[in-house]
Amino acid sequence: MSAAVAGTALPPRPPGAVDPRGPRFAAAMTSLVLAATVLTGSVVLLGVQALLFAVTVVLGVGRGPWAWLFRGLVRPRLAPPTWWEDPAAPRFAQLVGLVVVGAGLLLAAAGVPWAVVGAAAAALVAAGLNAVFGICLGCALYRALPRRRL
Repeated sequence: MSAAVAGTALPPRPPGAVDPRGPRFAAAMTSLVLAATVLTGSVVLLGVQALLFAVTVVLGVGRGPWAWLFRGLVRPRLAPPTWWEDPAAPRFAQLVGLVVVGAGLLLAAAGVPWAVVGAAAAALVAAGLNAVFGICLGCALYRALPRRRL
């Protein structure tokens, strides 16, 4: 259904902006990977998630693997977005996720017990909050950082 048919006008898309449902979809997919990691304790799965975070940080949230899947399979089945999101905050959230799971991988390599499960569980809480409730902790941190500098 087009925005004109629905009786609402879609705001123009600013350069680089993303459909806000895309990062939430990515959080849902990330939650699945992290839940499997918590259940299995697999360092390989945590490494896969680190790689997914890294690709999204480097390419941007609109070009990451989950964004590609969202654009190709999910978004065509949805109504147009009612607003566009600046990708800076979700990209920072991906960086925070990369730091958390990266720390878990480093600690696991150093022989720290439960490092994989602990890092995956911490990241799962954040991803789950975003996926289920739309609460992005990394985005909130991104928005709070400039105020702390003053």
